[in-house]
Amino acid sequence: MPSPNLSEIITTTLRNRTGKLADSVTKNVALFNRMKKRGTIKPVSGGRTILQELEYAENATYQRYSGYEVLDISPSDVFTAAEFDWKQGSVAVTISGLEGSVQNTGAEAIINLLSARIRNAEKTMVNNIWGDMYSSGTASSGKQIGGLQLLVADDPTTGTVGGINRATWTFWRNQKFQTTSDGGSALSTANVQRYMNSIYSQLVRGTDKPDLILSAQAFYNTYLNSLQAIQRITTTDEGLAGFETLKYMGADVVLDGFTAGSAGGAAGAASGCPASHMYFLNTNYIHWRPHTDRNMVPLETVQSINQDATVKLIVFAGNMTLSNAFLQGVMFST
Repeated sequence: MPSPNLSEIITTTLRNRTGKLADSVTKNVALFNRMKKRGTIKPVSGGRTILQELEYAENATYQRYSGYEVLDISPSDVFTAAEFDWKQGSVAVTISGLEGSVQNTGAEAIINLLSARIRNAEKTMVNNIWGDMYSSGTASSGKQIGGLQLLVADDPTTGTVGGINRATWTFWRNQKFQTTSDGGSALSTANVQRYMNSIYSQLVRGTDKPDLILSAQAFYNTYLNSLQAIQRITTTDEGLAGFETLKYMGADVVLDGFTAGSAGGAAGAASGCPASHMYFLNTNYIHWRPHTDRNMVPLETVQSINQDATVKLIVFAGNMTLSNAFLQGVMFST
């Protein structure tokens, strides 16, 4: 039988790490890091769906007038809300009775074993959320977080995002730039800055402009190679602490994808930013909405009913949401 104190040891060990997992995500994922700085990580206390309020139109009553002219005081419908489904994820930390009571004797030995497994579970959670951040939300029969391939789509004229049909509502479409069809030729060091200028200029509205550019490896290298040595300004300042970035029009340009077989990923797999993509994001309008009680926290310890093992689940519930699509853009080649 497992040690009678095993459940308490697991609970205490995880309790000591409560909050560290959510913080680890923001430290290791560039977009979440920026959202934390912008204050767009906003927990939700509950509800059937996650509501994201939108301003989709200007007030229609503005008019120029003279003297006693009658003024337009009719109500204007300027607000709506997008509805995003809850998405859930979990990682299990397990320890068998053999490990807890025989092989790793003493509380200190058990804690060391648990700590290693908890660290692995945390890395697993971070890596999967990072990958899902770029997803279209279709994996696991639609149980996946709706990431940038959904929110800032290659084809913004189709599909439904947050319950709003983009084929119908033009305000809910992001900007896109396909290098061959919109630019005329494949991406190269000779044209990359011109192409970036083209998509960037569509995303500026007064002081609103992209502040974060997330790029796959090939696009990042093309931009890097297009710069003269004196222009290759990098920073690891407080804007994206820990992430080395290039600069473009004041925005941070971050390499946020790795190629097949590189460190941290399975051989033959790629993750992070989709290949041949570069996302131009105004992070004031991109949000992470975790549930207040399921923000990467451990559940109660469970004793298996038919195994000599103890299980602790680390869970989250929430989704990524969008409050302005028009000021987001993607450059890509296919």
